Amino acid sequence: MPSARHRCRVFARRSLIAAALCAVMLAPVAAPARAAYTGPIIDAHSHLPKADAIDALVDAMKRHNIVKVVLLGVGGVQKEDLAWIQAAARKHPTRVIAGLPLPDPTSERAADELEAALGKTGARVIGEVHIRQVSRKIERDPGDGPFSRVLDVAGKRGVPVVIHDELDEKASTALAAALTANPKSTVILAHAGSLPPARLEPLLARHPNLLVDLSGMHFQRKPALASETGPLDRGWKTLIEKMPDRFLIGIDVWAPRLYEAAMLDRLMKWTRRVLGELAPAVAERVAYKNAAALFRVE
Repeated sequence: MPSARHRCRVFARRSLIAAALCAVMLAPVAAPARAAYTGPIIDAHSHLPKADAIDALVDAMKRHNIVKVVLLGVGGVQKEDLAWIQAAARKHPTRVIAGLPLPDPTSERAADELEAALGKTGARVIGEVHIRQVSRKIERDPGDGPFSRVLDVAGKRGVPVVIHDELDEKASTALAAALTANPKSTVILAHAGSLPPARLEPLLARHPNLLVDLSGMHFQRKPALASETGPLDRGWKTLIEKMPDRFLIGIDVWAPRLYEAAMLDRLMKWTRRVLGELAPAVAERVAYKNAAALFRVE
């Protein structure tokens, strides 16, 4: 007959095996990873760091089925923005949507100059206009006289305005007032205004003329939608799928290091992977359909 000590050992082993089996059976089953989005993409927000950089960008676009890119000015940082963008559009007319830079939105002449430039260029988007950028110590009120008139011109022309506006409570209130005062003007909030989704949602809910581009929210920056290999942030996934017609995808390349072929490949693969985590119909809207309608892509 087995000793008491032996019976205790057998019972302990069986208990451990049973506990391990229960743990496996009760563990949540991870949902299978969705495949990367494979449809067309319009990069709704990028920049040029120099005149000849466009060729490297277009080569990468061809590798990753990014059918068009919206090239924007850098808020007055680069004086050659307009010339570089227009040259890129002439060289790659089927790939480039040329934005119209607005270097000084506080100028009393800004609205008149914008009106003339839109008539001359036929631009389909204005910007990027820097309203609030902490690192450059830019603090502007989007509802002040000169910029309010800019929004009025843009609204009458049906041309959206891309703004860089790092929103805190005061800046959010000012933007809300400007959107209310200019209901016919479409404003695209670049980089989601540096807001978390919970704070962005009520702003979107109250202002139908506000859209959001998710540019510059990749793994090289913070806040990011996802790390290079990790899942899409749950809060962002929920909000994007709740309001799929309000978001655009953008890569926001500008710095020369981001124009290296290997880095462009990483950024574009990441973009497709993140889009693939959205419901397919939502991914298509964010990747292509929203931008195609907004920028009148044929």
